[in-house]
Amino acid sequence: MALDKPAGEIVPAAFDADGNQFGYIHSIETGAAVDGPGMRFALFVSGCQFRCLYCHNPDTWKLHNGKQYTVDAIVAEIAKYASFLRIAGGLTISGGEPLMQAHFVGEIFRRVKHELKVHTALDTQGFLAAHLPDEYFDNIDLVLLDIKQFDPIKYEALTSKPLQPTLDFAERMIHLKKKLWIRYVLVPGISDDEQDVAGLANYLSELSARAPGLIERVEILPFHKMGENKWVDLGMKYELTDTRPPSQEMVERVRAQFSAKGLFCC
Repeated sequence: MALDKPAGEIVPAAFDADGNQFGYIHSIETGAAVDGPGMRFALFVSGCQFRCLYCHNPDTWKLHNGKQYTVDAIVAEIAKYASFLRIAGGLTISGGEPLMQAHFVGEIFRRVKHELKVHTALDTQGFLAAHLPDEYFDNIDLVLLDIKQFDPIKYEALTSKPLQPTLDFAERMIHLKKKLWIRYVLVPGISDDEQDVAGLANYLSELSARAPGLIERVEILPFHKMGENKWVDLGMKYELTDTRPPSQEMVERVRAQFSAKGLFCC
């Protein structure tokens, strides 16, 4: 069920003195192997309204912490790899939260799809998507959807934002017949509760039953603390210093919960 009023805000489209649309990029990875199928050109944009306790890139939160690039410059960079990407992978835009710069990101997707004929993937939590028309997603082949908890109270404690817009987005993508990879970060004491996992598994199973084959996989991402030093460098308190990565037994138990509902889990 869609919200009456869209959550959050998308930044306005920005243009330089010459009329070129631009945005802010945190980093670029030209050989990413974990951001969608195959080898990816991964574009990490700046700006995020979430404040996830385990965020490993808190330096992406502020929009202007990124480096300014025009759409032309980004498309020209991707074009260098297009012949390889067409057969081996594609483009993934991640963040931060890409939809915070939806106009910039959407124009990159449009040009890459139509000019370079490259597979496209959007890595998002969907929080801002209610601001965008269905047509916005026409140039996106795959959505990597981060659902960080299924209990609404725990979700907001973890992210600082409500869960419902993300669930609305999942249902909308099913309605639009978009392929989905669900991403679930497994954090002991935060997202490992058996009942919470069961709730999400049931929900995804019901969604999948409406449109078989669209939820292609559920990825379990074990918690790590590789970004802790960034919190320290930014003068922020890292709340999960004493939290350990999940055991292999815990990871396998969670995977089994999703698999038991007919979902391919990895």
